[in-house]
Amino acid sequence: MSTVVAESIDSLVFAGETQALLNRFANEPSGPELDPYDALLKDRLELPDPALAGTVDPRTNPRDLRIILPGRTLEARVYQPVHTSKPAPVVLWLHGGGFIGGHLRDIEYTTSRIAAAGNVVVVSLNYRLAPENPYPAGLHDVNESLSWIREHSADLNGDGRIAVGGQSAGAALAAGACLVARDNGSPLPDHQILCYPSLDHEQDTESYRLFDGTFLSIAPGRWSSAQYFPTGELPAAAVPLRAVSLAGLPPALILAAGRDPLRDDARHYAERLDAPVRLVEYADTMHAFLNFPAVLSAGRHAVELIGAHLREVF
Repeated sequence: MSTVVAESIDSLVFAGETQALLNRFANEPSGPELDPYDALLKDRLELPDPALAGTVDPRTNPRDLRIILPGRTLEARVYQPVHTSKPAPVVLWLHGGGFIGGHLRDIEYTTSRIAAAGNVVVVSLNYRLAPENPYPAGLHDVNESLSWIREHSADLNGDGRIAVGGQSAGAALAAGACLVARDNGSPLPDHQILCYPSLDHEQDTESYRLFDGTFLSIAPGRWSSAQYFPTGELPAAAVPLRAVSLAGLPPALILAAGRDPLRDDARHYAERLDAPVRLVEYADTMHAFLNFPAVLSAGRHAVELIGAHLREVF
């Protein structure tokens, strides 16, 4: 069984900041009703608002990267701390977006600041998305990108150590990639960082019953899930909480949000993971809080915590 160190982080401002942001979203004018795919395409074109998403940390030197894999080329962005030229661990980071949306540009505050605060090189990846590329396309992208990073570590100024992390759907892909590597006998990442991970499908948990619809809905029958998940019995790499065993996986930092329908995914995974686990739950905070660090102090705190954690484990 896992060795879990559990922490709860609260602040007098978390609840108010979260509710203010939820109210802001609720009061935004609605546009014309579109079919789900047209709405998705429109959403993919929307650029992040710096007043919500923050900006790139000036202590990094971002550069675009093309990861050439068999039959495809993936876009990525590398964040290198400017204060040191010493080789450092490389962190492959995966954005959220329900497996159908999201982009590396949405989370540049998080990825750049993790690099600066953690003294690591962060590779932020645009993996393939459903419905154009349903499961397991994105998971293959992550697994093969991890192998690519190992082969090109010196080009990235890496020191050979690798972590994988992500947010929501990206955290699910990070956890799934670790399962695939374990089961295939491939090299495992040295560490995994899972931020409010989505690790099951159509689950009935206490956090679902309490918080579904608070920024995020995981209700059964969602259009987005139908685009991504295969029909029939789901493989554990798609829903890591259904794995028979979670032994033999890397140590983990797992972040949860107190007002998130996925909160219990994080808790249950931490309980089952047969490795050292640090579980940090941000009370009164919503799903995706790392995407809005300019207005959610929980997001800013979490990024600094991830950076400090990486300095400690590496």
